Amino acid sequence: MPPAPAPSGVERLKEASRFLRGEIAAELAAPGREVSEDAYNLLKFHGTYEQHDRDTATERKQRGEEKEFSFMVRVRMPGGMLTAGQYLALDALADRYGNGTLRITTREGVQFHGVIKQDLKASIAAINQTLLTTQAACGDVVRNVTATPAPRRDAVHARIRADAAMLSAALLPASRAYHELFLDEAAQAELGTEPEPLYGPTYLPRKFKIGIAAPEDNSIDVLTNDLGIVALFEGERLVGYNFALGGGLGMTHNRKDTYPRLATPLCFVGPDDLRRGVEAVIALQRDFGDRSDRRRARLKYLLDERGLDWAKATLEGYFGAPLAPPRPQPSFEIPEILGWHAQGDGKFWLGVPVPSGRIEDRGDCRLRSALRAAVARFGADPVLTGQQDILLTNLAPADRGPVEALLRDHGVVLAETLTPLARWSLACPALPTCGLALAEAERVHRPIVAAIEAALARVGLAGERISLRLTGCPNGCARPYAGDIGIVGRMPGHYALYVGGDFAGTRLSFKLHDKIAEADLAPALAPLFAAFAEQRCDDEGFGDFCTRLGTEALRDLIAPVQDAA
Repeated sequence: MPPAPAPSGVERLKEASRFLRGEIAAELAAPGREVSEDAYNLLKFHGTYEQHDRDTATERKQRGEEKEFSFMVRVRMPGGMLTAGQYLALDALADRYGNGTLRITTREGVQFHGVIKQDLKASIAAINQTLLTTQAACGDVVRNVTATPAPRRDAVHARIRADAAMLSAALLPASRAYHELFLDEAAQAELGTEPEPLYGPTYLPRKFKIGIAAPEDNSIDVLTNDLGIVALFEGERLVGYNFALGGGLGMTHNRKDTYPRLATPLCFVGPDDLRRGVEAVIALQRDFGDRSDRRRARLKYLLDERGLDWAKATLEGYFGAPLAPPRPQPSFEIPEILGWHAQGDGKFWLGVPVPSGRIEDRGDCRLRSALRAAVARFGADPVLTGQQDILLTNLAPADRGPVEALLRDHGVVLAETLTPLARWSLACPALPTCGLALAEAERVHRPIVAAIEAALARVGLAGERISLRLTGCPNGCARPYAGDIGIVGRMPGHYALYVGGDFAGTRLSFKLHDKIAEADLAPALAPLFAAFAEQRCDDEGFGDFCTRLGTEALRDLIAPVQDAA
């Protein structure tokens, strides 16, 4: 047998970190705006990434100045659920410590950008005062647990919300490092000696994502998670959960042994075994995941290397009993949850679109001010969605007119005025803050959507429901490989183009073009739209059409654009 590969530097750091403490306290107390590479990696576990303004980096370097360092702080909130008071407190923190905006993530959380090092501890402490946390919002642990977001007041949605909250709390690290570093909890006599029963001293090999959904609402793309949990009901009676393992969309350009993958249904667990089953899956990844190559450290690679039979047999050892095969389930659906909807308890929710998830006052659209006023005046409890939108819940019937008037007075664009393409589009932040971005995403989202909207309109498809996902790099934060159209940053101003996924999130897209200029994206898609309008089958979606035609036929259609690129 060849010797086992050496653990990566991050693995060695975690092992020596005294359960995630490292030298963080000293570094945060030191002058300057930057932290070391070791502190950068450990701070992820506490919910924050160090970043710098890439727009100004070159100019500052030429002047002999350091980069403009700041931190992104991410809030953990299972299922995107907030109270009105929590939302208002987070909104206030955006001005006190951030850059004046809040950003809804594609995992139903909130991120602050622009927090300087000297304010990091205070900002995290203030978030905890709202009874929220940033702990384990990033890092090699189970991150924010996503869930079907619709606030329907029935047994199905109540159970899913409760399950998400239970798992989120149960799967937090046991280490008290977070509380000592950011909440002034007294340090233990022997630092870093406490047990970490679920994760162990080196935590997981890589980040681990969990989502829980009902088949009738897969708006969180449950199969893109390391562990996708599908709750099955007979009427309002919970039957149990199908577990799908091995989802994950991150990959690396030009490295074929990295790839996106949807989770594979592997087993079924009963209503009382959810936590036990989840902890067994985590233990499987903890003990067998790749700790030498972080680009190959996700659960999906372990399943593909060892096989599903091995995975299930090993999982049963951790679970302590045989596991039943997954049960038949209804097809996934993506319902419309924006606009007005009855909750089922006499109250209503209003789903408000948030372009690229950025809650801000911009030009004539004062979205942040409008949401703040609506939450404060009407007591709406927000729910954040995996589509980067916000649901204002628990509104009385008499509130409907005043709430809508308030939003319109602030220039907020409501769902009924959007094209389906704009409604179902996602974008990651990318430049200038993300250190991984190869191209723009959020800042070019509007013009790219507008250009593709125009191409659809020219062939009579302006009302066609098509999902579009735009990312600045191949790591997949906006889930570009799981929608009808994926646009993935390749280099400045250029993108890889993917098509062929399905709207319901059950099929991956395939690469149609490896490197296409931003200006050529809409022209490349235009002949595909024309062919779709002429040749589609009944009830066939755009992604289904692309899969039916196949790569070669589609590439022939876009050959003129390819030749010009």
